[in-house]
Amino acid sequence: MLVDNQNSKAYKPASSPFRKALSYLSLVLLGAGATFSGNYFLSGHLFSQGLSNSRSSTQALAEPAPTNVSLPTQNTNFITNVVEKVGPAVVRIDSSRTVTTQMPDMFNNPLFRDFFGADLPTEPQKRVERGTGSGFIINSNGEILTNAHVVEGADTVNVTIKDGRSFVGKVMGTDPVTDVAIVKIQASNLPTVMLGNSEELKPGEWAIAIGNPLGLDNTVTKGIISATGRTSSQVGVPDKRVQFIQTDAAINPGNSGGPLLNASGQVIGMNTAIIQGAQGLGFAIPINTAKRIADQLIAHGKVQHPYLGIQMVTLTPDLKQNINNNPNAGLTVDEDNGILIAKVMQNSPAAKAGLRAGDVIHKINGQPVKNAEDIQKAVEDSQLGSNLQFELHRNQRDMSLTVQPGAFPIEQAQK
Repeated sequence: MLVDNQNSKAYKPASSPFRKALSYLSLVLLGAGATFSGNYFLSGHLFSQGLSNSRSSTQALAEPAPTNVSLPTQNTNFITNVVEKVGPAVVRIDSSRTVTTQMPDMFNNPLFRDFFGADLPTEPQKRVERGTGSGFIINSNGEILTNAHVVEGADTVNVTIKDGRSFVGKVMGTDPVTDVAIVKIQASNLPTVMLGNSEELKPGEWAIAIGNPLGLDNTVTKGIISATGRTSSQVGVPDKRVQFIQTDAAINPGNSGGPLLNASGQVIGMNTAIIQGAQGLGFAIPINTAKRIADQLIAHGKVQHPYLGIQMVTLTPDLKQNINNNPNAGLTVDEDNGILIAKVMQNSPAAKAGLRAGDVIHKINGQPVKNAEDIQKAVEDSQLGSNLQFELHRNQRDMSLTVQPGAFPIEQAQK
């Protein structure tokens, strides 16, 4: 029942067939109008654009709704473009090696034999260790850059590229000092990456990682450059000679050897390390360092790092006091800063040049050095047999000595 608001009288609607038909027609027209306007809204047009100036609104609403309207597509972002460009040059590396476990000599004692009997093995035990990592193609002839620890000691290396083809890889050389390796596969016309310049990186720039973490092939993660110049001791690998890039792009086991990219799709680093228990912290070898090592591995199969033969520590006032108060230190320090030589290796280039334990280094080739990492970098950037001019303090007087770096013995951890 309809109620007139003006006089509050009740009316009963007419029940003629004509009035019912007119009511049904109104409902149909309203439904068509809703469909029409909805479709135009989805297709990005204003409702008014579907009306003609010469038509009445009733005529326009009565027209059938279009049936070929498509939803708008989302534009691809820069990460998608980077992945499409670089992804085909990122590879999976599966390696295996046989590890032999020697029996301790004590197990050959007859008393152990009599007690354990047949439970004691009589021959060295062998087992096969398998690992998975990543890499990226730097030359179309099949030269692949990856981490040394991915292929170190491997008996077999298999490389799978994104299009599904698999190749037997040959390790051309490894450098455990920087954790860089080159693997070669027999192929041609392969997709390659474009290398950037890691010296120009600044914290806050975009970072994109591609690799095979935890066996999940072709995984893409993104973040930013969190920091540059992280020392090997800060990362927890003091035996390496690398100033690492830090990123919050997710890096997991299996990402090792994969590329870290900038927003233009250029490789700026090689993913290599994570700190156990940390979240949002990953580290990469700067591509300038990796490329320099890769060139030597391709040309010579090995790398010779300049070497001094000293153990050193960055001085602080607290460290100075601890050394001077320790009668077993064998040293007396009379200044609060600089880099203290704690030990000089016998027959090393440093020993031959006259450096001594207790010397405090302040400059190399006229450039101030603030910490031990500065000296490490200066030595690494030098050439074998070149001259490094050290300005130091010894026994309360200033001195200058010339040191010629020698070849780094891989088995030693001294800088």
